[in-house]
Amino acid sequence: MVETLERNELCNTTCMSTPVTPNVILIKTLLFCIALLTMILNLLVIISISHFRQLHTPTNILLLSLAVSDLFVGLVIMPTAVVTLKSCFFLGKITCALLALMNFILTSSSVGSMVLISVDRYVAICSPLHYSSMITLSRVKVCVSLCWICSIVYNFIILKNNFSQIYMLNSCHQKCTVLISYISGTVDMILTFFGPVTVIIVLYMRVFVVAVSQARVMRSQTAIVKSSTLIVFAKKSELRAARTLGIVLLAFILCLCPYYIPSLAGQDFTADGSSAQTLLFNCNSSFNPLIYAFVYSWFRKAIRLIVSLQILQPGSCEAKIM
Repeated sequence: MVETLERNELCNTTCMSTPVTPNVILIKTLLFCIALLTMILNLLVIISISHFRQLHTPTNILLLSLAVSDLFVGLVIMPTAVVTLKSCFFLGKITCALLALMNFILTSSSVGSMVLISVDRYVAICSPLHYSSMITLSRVKVCVSLCWICSIVYNFIILKNNFSQIYMLNSCHQKCTVLISYISGTVDMILTFFGPVTVIIVLYMRVFVVAVSQARVMRSQTAIVKSSTLIVFAKKSELRAARTLGIVLLAFILCLCPYYIPSLAGQDFTADGSSAQTLLFNCNSSFNPLIYAFVYSWFRKAIRLIVSLQILQPGSCEAKIM
């Protein structure tokens, strides 16, 4: 009993928050604004794709899956990370474990959605004749469901032995921390980083080569016939979508790389929601809808209809958005 009291007294004295300075207040305010923006923008994406039937396309279903994971990042993960940034905030062991699990699930589901988007664009650009038969709404919905199920099961497995280590690091500092061993980090790095990123890069390199060759031919405005077979090109809208989603994928990879730097350096990976790498990766969730807003006219039109509450009118789901 005496040892417990002494330890509690020691923890209370060692758990010292960073002094509240103007810089700390500014950083936390900025991050809270980013979290709020992330939540609002991704909610607009979800409402737009879910409400308007014209937007019920295979590609948009994949964007919807990505927006759902980004919404939870902005709603739960980012605010919690901001609150615990440079401060002693006691979450409780169960809450900490659930937050760590959710963070990993959302990361895996986002990576899976990015891989599916790459496959979708690869088929659309490289095999336009077979796209409508290969990539259907029902198949995409099944793939998205499997992506989320696999993400949940996989992260339950990889984290089940690590929950007991919560608070073992800097326990007196009351940090929500999960230590992942080098072996677990290596497995996770291969399945969630190296493998998916390799697939994305290979597929998009092929998409880029085919798109450039098709653009050259279309600019020349010549009909190419080879062996009495007309070569069919992807639609211009598909090419624009491939370019836009390529930007989304590039931003995702650039934000994902620092997240795995500890594992790449051979260190034990500490999953700390307030670390710089995690905050950068979480900020990626706000980039995607911003890219849509700048590039997709249908998203800007949908936002106007949502903000003006015109979606509450009967038959608004049938409105022409694209």
